[in-house]
Amino acid sequence: MRIGITGATGFIAGHLIPQLRQRGHTCVAFSRDASQTVEGCEETRTIGGTEPPDLTQLDALINLAGESIQGRWTAAKKKRIRQSRIDITRALVAALPRSEVRVLISASATGYYGDRGNERLSETAVRGNGFLADVCQEWEHAAKTAEKHDVRVALPRFGFVIAPEGGAMETIHPIFRLGLGGRLGSGKQWMPWVHIDDICGIIIHLLENEKLTGPFNAVAPNSATNAEFTKALAASLNRPAILPVPAFALRLALGELSSLALDSTRAIPERTIASGYSFRHTSLEEALR
Repeated sequence: MRIGITGATGFIAGHLIPQLRQRGHTCVAFSRDASQTVEGCEETRTIGGTEPPDLTQLDALINLAGESIQGRWTAAKKKRIRQSRIDITRALVAALPRSEVRVLISASATGYYGDRGNERLSETAVRGNGFLADVCQEWEHAAKTAEKHDVRVALPRFGFVIAPEGGAMETIHPIFRLGLGGRLGSGKQWMPWVHIDDICGIIIHLLENEKLTGPFNAVAPNSATNAEFTKALAASLNRPAILPVPAFALRLALGELSSLALDSTRAIPERTIASGYSFRHTSLEEALR
């Protein structure tokens, strides 16, 4: 397949593109700067301007575009988080009638479920409350409108991604290497983690299986609490994890962003497993190693 990829210069795409090429697919990058060369992509096309994106000679789209959610959530930051996801998705869908695209894999996130305590959350669970839940709902709705153009839509909901570099791990690794890590708040909140290998594997699985539509939790089958994650990460680095951070301190330092660390989301990949996907990393300790 010839596949257009938004967010092609991002963390996930950097791991995904080589795997797509290994499977014989051709990749076309979409960026605000069409002069930018993206390794592994045949060409770069413009997206995000006043002109509609050029989707000609493409069979599929993988939509990974979005402003990083890291950083304090000012009003301007929240606007960028929302618009960078929803506006680009809407632009892609609006351009579909002038294309031959027949499948759209559009990223979402487990933030869709909000703070839900110990509740087990399969893909059929209703959305939760909060800023990220609202963004995810609108983001997914924008993608699903592609179905009226006879395009198959699959929505992988990403959890906390474990990778050697990039993403949130890039921020917390140095802290734990110095022995300054510890649980956040009570440590009882659930963290829906997933290894980057499985993020790429799930995207490819959804891309290549023509009957798969709707949401799929892109998280490992064995969720972990923050305390369990902290302990496993410290052990993988042979460092102690003895400096817990109180919830009030996180809220004071990070404001609304602290919800990323303190909310409890016990997402279960029920539909993902039922679809036939076999996870490469199911043990947190092994994934961190």
